[in-house]
Amino acid sequence: MTQPLRLNPDRLFQADADTRAVARRLYAEVKGLPIISPHGHTDPAWFAGNENFANPAELLITPDHYVFRMLHSQGMAMEDLGVPRADGGPVEADPRKIWRRFAENYHLFRGTPSRMWHDWVYAEAFGIDVRLSAETADHYYDVIDAALQTDAFKPRALFDRYNIEVLTTTESPLDALEHHKVIKASGWKGRVLTAYRPDPVLDPDYEGFRDNLKILAEQTGRDTMSWGGYLQALRDRRAFFIEMGATSTDHGHPTAFTADLSKTDAEALFKRVSTAPATPADAELFRGQMLTEMAAMSVEDGLVMQLHPGSFRNHSATVFNRFGRDKGCDIPTQTDYVRALKPLLDRFGSDTRLTLILFTLDETSYSRELAPLAGHYPALKLGPSWWFHDSPEGMRRFREQVTETAGFYNTVGFNDDTRAFLSIPARHDVARRMDCGFLAKMVVEHRMEEDEAHELAHALTYGLVKAAYKL
Repeated sequence: MTQPLRLNPDRLFQADADTRAVARRLYAEVKGLPIISPHGHTDPAWFAGNENFANPAELLITPDHYVFRMLHSQGMAMEDLGVPRADGGPVEADPRKIWRRFAENYHLFRGTPSRMWHDWVYAEAFGIDVRLSAETADHYYDVIDAALQTDAFKPRALFDRYNIEVLTTTESPLDALEHHKVIKASGWKGRVLTAYRPDPVLDPDYEGFRDNLKILAEQTGRDTMSWGGYLQALRDRRAFFIEMGATSTDHGHPTAFTADLSKTDAEALFKRVSTAPATPADAELFRGQMLTEMAAMSVEDGLVMQLHPGSFRNHSATVFNRFGRDKGCDIPTQTDYVRALKPLLDRFGSDTRLTLILFTLDETSYSRELAPLAGHYPALKLGPSWWFHDSPEGMRRFREQVTETAGFYNTVGFNDDTRAFLSIPARHDVARRMDCGFLAKMVVEHRMEEDEAHELAHALTYGLVKAAYKL
């Protein structure tokens, strides 16, 4: 028996009538504001080629590690969901079969943010009014597949439909940015920018690190086996990314450790890690030194820094070896910021030319470390709840734990950090509702006047992110 799919207009608002009424008023003011998505991992090829998405599985399942990690946790083979193997080996190629497997197991997502995002997409984007299940799987597939063949569901049309003002992708410094060049030359007015993610040439533990240095030398004409030539090559690539529209860098280091070595010691360290496999101590020291070097370059060229530590990336060796990076196997780890960031902050923490946006997967650090740091250092801002905490309760915990010490204006709004295009408007809607609910509670508790809450709702939705990322 099929069940109806309905999105309650008061979803995520508080249950008590007074708070809910304020939340409704706040949300009415911000729900239609443009989306600024300053950090994510969508494919720029979508917007360069503007081709129709091939099928529902390609759009909603195969690129989304939130989806296949849950199914993998229940014993489903990722090959059966069409996830490409690193060795090019066989995987399920029939998108309807992939979709049916997903639909048969949709109950596994009850209570998760993925369920909320997907239901939004089905109801709002495709107008489906029955709940996804094994019984309705083919109906869903047919409705979505038919829509995807139309011009209205091409990437650029969806970009415009959901009022996306800016969308930022993330590329390696070795990337030629060909798709961004095509977008830039196309005459299309949509702003799809790149962000500079230098991990492949900053992290000695990154696979192919020393080979990547050779590629960097070929791209820039610099001697990347010398410390000075290496740093200049990184500056060259940053300049290229800026030319292509970048306003930010992103760093996925395992910790927030920073260092500030003398030139002699830095040169010696670089020689060790660039000519032979690095010891764990040298790899960590080099990453830490390079964060400080990146901060220095950001002071020079104005790129905003983002640091995403606290993630044990690719924790499953089996999945990493079979499918490669970023397949849902990142696991949060305890992370120090107070001591780890001190060398960088001693040099640049009070320099208003630097903006360093900090993220964490270690929620225990919110009130103990991150909020006090951002509440003091002009260079620091707090990024929103990330990865596992990009959820209603995660957003609530973030606001509750950082606001009293750091305030609202040392945060930077919301970013969706997604690989799945249609989850962008779904996620931003959740964030707007949660922020409006949080502000409404402060109003009814007489901790803030409602006119102030309206100003803050606008800032948290639009103003802060635009200012922080220089958009």
